[in-house]
Amino acid sequence: MSESFRRMLRALPDFPAELPDFDPETAPRNPAELFRQWLNEALAAGVPQPNACSLATADAEGRPSARMLILKDIDGDGWHFATSRESRKGQELTANPHAALNFFWQPLGRQVRVAGDVVELSAEASAADWRDRPGADGSTNPAWQLYALRPRELEFWQARHDRRHIRHRYGPQTDGAGAAQPS
Repeated sequence: MSESFRRMLRALPDFPAELPDFDPETAPRNPAELFRQWLNEALAAGVPQPNACSLATADAEGRPSARMLILKDIDGDGWHFATSRESRKGQELTANPHAALNFFWQPLGRQVRVAGDVVELSAEASAADWRDRPGADGSTNPAWQLYALRPRELEFWQARHDRRHIRHRYGPQTDGAGAAQPS
């Protein structure tokens, strides 16, 4: 049974026949600008929920966990996401304030990885995010926390059918907007 499962997995299709071109030489110096371009291209291609990403955190002992969530914004504070401080991810971020985000847009053969330190944003920003959630009923949630991941490393990955995938990396952060320099 395990051999047939392995063969079935190996036979699954990976990317569509047509993939977009990506020339790292023409990429903007600011990774947030490139991310916005790729997100807009994902929207134009009909990718459902292109703002969904995997958030990876680790507990105090370094044991990782990952889950899907929604990117809220990118600004001078970093890449925003939110959760309850009482949730597993909230507790892990308190114990170990480092995380990684991963966006995957299969129809375009693209993914974006963002890793860095995580900070809590203000109580006012957190309350505003809670109020802006779909289905908000006007109640408050003091455990709700808006976080910002401050990138130390970003990688834009473009699949190619010849398996010579393109990786475009940005290195150490140079300002609060995530304007890291290419490495």
